[in-house]
Amino acid sequence: MKGLNRRALLAALAALVGATTSAAALAQAASYPNRPIRIVVPFPVGGIADTFSRTIGIKLTEVWGQPVVVENKTGAGGNIGAELVAKSAPDGYTLVMGNIGSHAVNVSLFRSIPFDPIKDFAPIAHVLDAEGLLVVNPSVNANSVREILEMARAQPGKLSYASGGLGTTSHLAGELFKSTAKVNIVHVPYKGNSPAITDLLGGQTQMSFATMPTVLPHVKAGKLRAIASIGLARTVALPDVPTVAESGLPGFEVSNWIGLFAPVGTPPDIVAKLNAEVQKIMRSPDVQRRLEAEGARFIPTTPEQFAAFQKDELVKWAKIIKDASIKAE
Repeated sequence: MKGLNRRALLAALAALVGATTSAAALAQAASYPNRPIRIVVPFPVGGIADTFSRTIGIKLTEVWGQPVVVENKTGAGGNIGAELVAKSAPDGYTLVMGNIGSHAVNVSLFRSIPFDPIKDFAPIAHVLDAEGLLVVNPSVNANSVREILEMARAQPGKLSYASGGLGTTSHLAGELFKSTAKVNIVHVPYKGNSPAITDLLGGQTQMSFATMPTVLPHVKAGKLRAIASIGLARTVALPDVPTVAESGLPGFEVSNWIGLFAPVGTPPDIVAKLNAEVQKIMRSPDVQRRLEAEGARFIPTTPEQFAAFQKDELVKWAKIIKDASIKAE
């Protein structure tokens, strides 16, 4: 009997603690935010992660009346800024605008990183995908993915593709293309997208898997030929250009994504509150116009959907990186 009474007492105490904790979490979420919020961008000023972090920051400041400050903490492919946030208090006041590199690729690309991209973060919102294109120099006698594959299979190792460097999205897209199509095309890494596209324009390389803002002006000027969109859907900017997947390589998809994360342990109600506001911001007409101009699209998700997407991305790119023996220098 005494044992039963003790168990009942412990259960009652546990229920009371749980109720008190839940009430405290609800109160914390209701008063959030009551002081400035910091969004850490682990990438340079002027990039798409930086510019849309600032847009979100400005609009959150307007809605909540609390300053939202964007802080660039660059280095190690995004690892430095991500680590800072991973080790911050889980209270919703320090966030990170991560991307495919910092929160999916780097864990496989680097020998070690000082955080776990899954266990150390609470995903908030999938902010956008930067659309990309498979483009070729006009000297390449191919107008479709099928014709590129025919060339690659007829002359293995002759076609080369330029990337912004080892482990960049443009590099990984090329490796996914090689793996999916089972062809031999040569990777030529550069120190950044700008020199990669310069040499592609000059004919030193034949093709590239590049983000829309980097190559769209050259496509419109006739200096590069757009073969296919590398994302899941056709791009609004070039609706007649098919995707790689619909051009004979089903399942091929590269999402050059960015998303907002908090440290793990951040109260779910605060995460949900942030998700709801980010969704409103990204759906607003002025932001939609900016997305279209940047060659990007908003991906509406719940925090749970974004978490599942991140896990899928980590598994997908881990295999590609392992199979291609890619390691950061």
